Amino acid sequence: QVQLLESGGGSVQTGGSLSLSCTLSGPTYGDTCMAWFRQAPGKEREGVASIALAADRSDDRTYYADAYTGRFTISRDNAETAMYLRMNNLKPEDTAMYYCAAAVSSLYCPYLRPLDFGYWGQGTQVTVSS
Repeated sequence: QVQLLESGGGSVQTGGSLSLSCTLSGPTYGDTCMAWFRQAPGKEREGVASIALAADRSDDRTYYADAYTGRFTISRDNAETAMYLRMNNLKPEDTAMYYCAAAVSSLYCPYLRPLDFGYWGQGTQVTVSS
């Protein structure tokens, strides 16, 4: 059973930065897609960024929703047990619960659709004040 655990959320002022971490445990086979989603109160869950983990440890491929390109950076560690989201120049509208998710195929990565991801963490809150 794959388990995901997020950490690193908190409160920051406008223009500040935060880094989120997601620890992955359990078996993964073949290509895997890991991603960050977020959900603000009263809004649907939306994709932020994803990273395709190749089984042969070749180059990772990263994908971003247009709204976050340039401000957010997704990465992972070499052991494929942790994923990160670096968020810069944060704005009040970035306030949301941020979730780590995993899908069994890297083919899902470009689309950032919540329904494609079968494994989810509990979420970590990010609050940006003006």
